[in-house]
Amino acid sequence: MRETPTWRIPVGIIGLFVFLMVYGVLIARYAPDLIGSWHGAAQTVVYLFLGLIWLLPLRPLLIWMETGSWSAPVVESKSDK
Repeated sequence: MRETPTWRIPVGIIGLFVFLMVYGVLIARYAPDLIGSWHGAAQTVVYLFLGLIWLLPLRPLLIWMETGSWSAPVVESKSDK
């Protein structure tokens, strides 16, 4: 566990907030024009997908905020020692 604060955490939080605001505005602006005439069940599926797809870049961002690397650190098992 880290003992001192790092600049990556506030930058990551602000970046995530900005990304989500832009993503939300784009979805709110363009999705109704594209799928507004579709059946309600189809719209539900699309909005569920769009509501969850933003989670894909979240794991690498959280790893970067914690470690400074975009990929998870390699953990050595006890048998490797």
